[in-house]
Amino acid sequence: MKKNQMVHVSLFLAHVLLLISLHGASGKDYISAVGDPGMRRDELRVALEAWNFCNEVGAEAPGMGSPRAADCFNLTSSSLRHGVSEDDNKLGVGTPFPGISQGALNNVDLYAAEKELYLGSLCQVSDSPKPWQFWMVMLKNGNFDTKSGLCPANGKKAAPFSPGKFPCFGSGCMNQPIVNHQETELLDGDKMRGSFSGSYDLGSDLSNGNGGADGISFYEVVWQKKLGVGSWVFSHKLKTSKKYPWLMLYLRADATQGYSGGYHYDTRGMLKTLPESPNFKVRLTLDIKQGGGPKSQFYLIDIGSCWKNNGQPCNGDVLTDVTRYTEMIINPETPAWCSPTGNAKHLEQPVSTCDPYSNPQAQEIMQLLPHPIWAEYGYPTKQGQGWVGDARTWELDVGALSSRLYFYQDPGTTPARRIWGSVDVGTEIFVSDKDEVAEWTLSDFDVIFTPKKE
Repeated sequence: MKKNQMVHVSLFLAHVLLLISLHGASGKDYISAVGDPGMRRDELRVALEAWNFCNEVGAEAPGMGSPRAADCFNLTSSSLRHGVSEDDNKLGVGTPFPGISQGALNNVDLYAAEKELYLGSLCQVSDSPKPWQFWMVMLKNGNFDTKSGLCPANGKKAAPFSPGKFPCFGSGCMNQPIVNHQETELLDGDKMRGSFSGSYDLGSDLSNGNGGADGISFYEVVWQKKLGVGSWVFSHKLKTSKKYPWLMLYLRADATQGYSGGYHYDTRGMLKTLPESPNFKVRLTLDIKQGGGPKSQFYLIDIGSCWKNNGQPCNGDVLTDVTRYTEMIINPETPAWCSPTGNAKHLEQPVSTCDPYSNPQAQEIMQLLPHPIWAEYGYPTKQGQGWVGDARTWELDVGALSSRLYFYQDPGTTPARRIWGSVDVGTEIFVSDKDEVAEWTLSDFDVIFTPKKE
């Protein structure tokens, strides 16, 4: 059999297996909400975005361009044909590209938002009910220079204030990272591998791949797959340092347009159908190698949405939009720090507002810990389940559980539709007092739902 015939047969078999797997054990017929169900599509689409503490760019890292990049390719008979060039990935503020608006060309924050749209156009796959673009690797630096006045407080412009509450080594602490991209390659005829990696320590030497150097922050996401067989396996590594003690790394399935988890920019992603409570589940396989220490808020699942306190959908007004998150933390050493009793405009005691500066608008975060009450939803029921040494494949009834959680809403208003623009897995290592390392693999990621009967 010729090699190109083998590739097409492998793709066909993978598609058949996928259709079989989407017929649930309960006998219900499920449809995938993502463009790449179960991460089984050989022709991968993956991107990277990096944010500062207030979900903006602030300033580009020297020589790195705007912190958005993508790796998207199609298969030919014997090679991978990439749709995004390294010149595309290195585009930086002031350099025009097709479709950029005049107002964004020299604005570092708007430039990044529109660069994501441009990269999405290069990666886009036609599909029903709508086209989709890529899985998203998200990085975030938790340093906050409180003297800068850069981050609003719950959507309102905040004056500079004295340092101490947030980590920052001085001017420039909110920088974007070094981004090294190893374009996906076809190895030995049937294996594919690519990666994003780098450090927040600008000027550090990572040429030897030494991500474990003492005192140096590091991140890495490697994706690997055999042609026509199984799922892509995404291997993640995140390391904090004294200068960068608060770092976040997630793999996300985001909305293909509109707002994603409450971000106030048009987004691109993998969710061709937005999941709505109560009718959706999330499937994934997670193997945690290292947990990241006691301050690693490792999320088995984290979903994000946005609606106003009057129940209306968000419209980009940061003064009235409220980001809503619900997160399952599975690190047995980590408590839930955010209160479940309302958002920052309507505080009930006891309460902690968590991080009012880390979003461009107010946010309400519902954090969950393993408990027997979650058993009917497929969530962990006791501490340690799914943690280091206990790799598992999960089927989480996220839709049903999220429909029953309390989120604040103004009295007498119509209940908000809980439509989720982001579904992700990963960790937030929160202000560690020593170098910490988290390492995990994620595969078989899918969001499924039962279609409505006509």
